[in-house]
Parts: sequence; C-alpha cells; structure tokens
Amino acid sequence: MRNAFNTLFGRLFGVLLIAIVLAHVLAFFWFHHYGPPPPPPVDVMIEQADGSLQAAPQAHRRPWFGGPVVPLTFQFISLIIAAWFGAKLLSRPIQRLSAAAERLSVDLDSPPLDESGPLEARQAASTFNLMQRRIREQVSQRARMLGAVSHDLRTPLSRLKLRLEQIDDLRLQGQMRQDLDDMIGMLDATLSYLHEQRTGESRQWLDVQALVQSLSENAQDQGADVQCQGHSTPLQVQPMALRSCLNNLIDNALRYAGTARIELQDSPQALVIRVIDHGPGIAAEQREAVFEPFFRLEGSRNRNSGGVGLGMTIAKEAVERLGGQLSLEETAGGGLTAKMWLPRS
Repeated sequence: MRNAFNTLFGRLFGVLLIAIVLAHVLAFFWFHHYGPPPPPPVDVMIEQADGSLQAAPQAHRRPWFGGPVVPLTFQFISLIIAAWFGAKLLSRPIQRLSAAAERLSVDLDSPPLDESGPLEARQAASTFNLMQRRIREQVSQRARMLGAVSHDLRTPLSRLKLRLEQIDDLRLQGQMRQDLDDMIGMLDATLSYLHEQRTGESRQWLDVQALVQSLSENAQDQGADVQCQGHSTPLQVQPMALRSCLNNLIDNALRYAGTARIELQDSPQALVIRVIDHGPGIAAEQREAVFEPFFRLEGSRNRNSGGVGLGMTIAKEAVERLGGQLSLEETAGGGLTAKMWLPRS
C-alpha cells in the first residue's frame, strides 16, 4: 500500500481524495447542526379583541451562514488548493529534469540529478544520470581517438614530406607537396572542429569591444586590412568560443575579399556583430549550405582560395552555444555580411 502512494499518480489521487472527503464531512456536520432549511414563511393573521386583524409573530429564521453558502465555498476552496498542489506535484519533476538538461547542454560535468521523490521522478532521474554518464564516456573515448588519429596520421605524413626531397622531378615534387599540405590542413581543421564540439567552456563577462579591437589590431600587424567600429558593453559569453567564431569570420572575409570591416550594434536585448566584406559574395540559395561541414562553393569561393570548408561550421556552432544566431546577408554594393546575434538574457 505504501508503494502505491509513492508514485506520482498515487500522491495526486490521495491529495484530491482527502480534499473531497474533508469538504463533504464539513458539509455533513454543517447541515446536521443547522438542520434542514426552514419552510417558506406563511403570513398568519390573528383577530384581535376589537375585531381587527394582526399578523402572528414569525418563527426565528436561520442565520445566513447556516445555509449552503459556507460549506460550498469551503468545498470550492479545498478543491482549488488540491488542484494547485497536484499541479505542483506534476510539474516539479519535469522542472527538475528540464533544469538538469539545460545544465548538461552547457557543462557535461554538471552534478547528477537527485534520485528522490515519487517513483516516476526517481526513474526519470536515474535514466537521465545514466545518459549523462554514457555521454561523458563517449566524449572521453572520442578525445582519446582524436589524440591517436592526430599522432598516427601526422607521423607518416611527415615522413612523406621528407621523402619528397629525394624526387628529382621538381614539378612532381611541388604537386605532391601541395597534396600533402592539403591533407595536413584538412587533418588540422577536422581535429579543431571536433575539439570545438566537445569543449564545455563556462560563461564569463567579456568586453566584446576590446576583443574585437584586439583581433583587428592583430590582423593589421600582419598586414591585413581589418577595420572596426561601434561600441558595446560587456556581455556574458564563452570567451574562447566567441574568439574562435570571430577569427573564422574575419579569416573568411580576408581570404575572399582581402579586407574586412567589423561593426558592433548594441542594445539592451542583444549585441549584433557584423563582419562585412566586398568580395564575390554567395548566392542566396547557397547561404545556408555553407554552414555544413566540408561544404565548398564552386568558383571564387572554393578550395583554391584555401580552407577545407569547416570555418563557417565552427563559427555557427560557437554562436549557437552562446544562445545566438549566425546568418549571412548580401552586403550593400556587393559582397557578404556575416551577422552574429547574441542575446543579453
């Protein structure tokens, strides 16, 4: 019997049953105390000694609170309280599970759920904790695989680059060296992409304006034409994720247009960062496709310009980890504008 009322259904049924029984018991005693409702009054006339008629005195009427108003009101209030408490019983496990899922999306090492409460809540918490442990194990295994792949592939590629020096045909040597450089570049980009996916960086307050100015000055020191304008107040972000995103967008603009302009537009609701170039641009129907891993456009924005098709993917996933959105628009006068929207809530 105890196990039956240790479930969410049992607790909710018990609360409603107690409320209904108490309300009816009160109504029973209330009506028993005050008796049945009195009959409607009848005017009785009494003849006086002088022959005149006078109304007989009426019996004492029951007070207003002796009627059904009080017990029915109590029943109504009791059922409202029981419904509220029942709704809390139903929603509390869901709220706990939702909060735990949100913490897990930010940090895989978040504390596990407390496996207490009704049977259904304990089962859901136990399943959630098991899922969290399995995700951690998979991420750990993938990290070990990444280390092994990085080591096992780099070693033979390095040996091949050394053996290229023994080839007398300079043209063939150059072609093979270019192929090896492409393979190493793809390996580095893939490992960086997978590393970004597994990173669980905590949020911190960051002066985004100072970060943008620093990236712009670093690019200028290397001879690139990168300008920035606009102002912003500090924002709570994942610093490394935001830096990675901006670096990829700036590199993308410099690769295809030679110049880049960064604009900051701040508001109480969100911070908007635009990375603008005046290069060849991207057709509207292909702007979403460029966020897919290893996707490269034909023409001027292709592999011949450098890159392996992961920069925009890394940038988009970094913005989404911050709760924002990344979209591509056409620049006025020609070119491409990467618009990053970061919420302040």
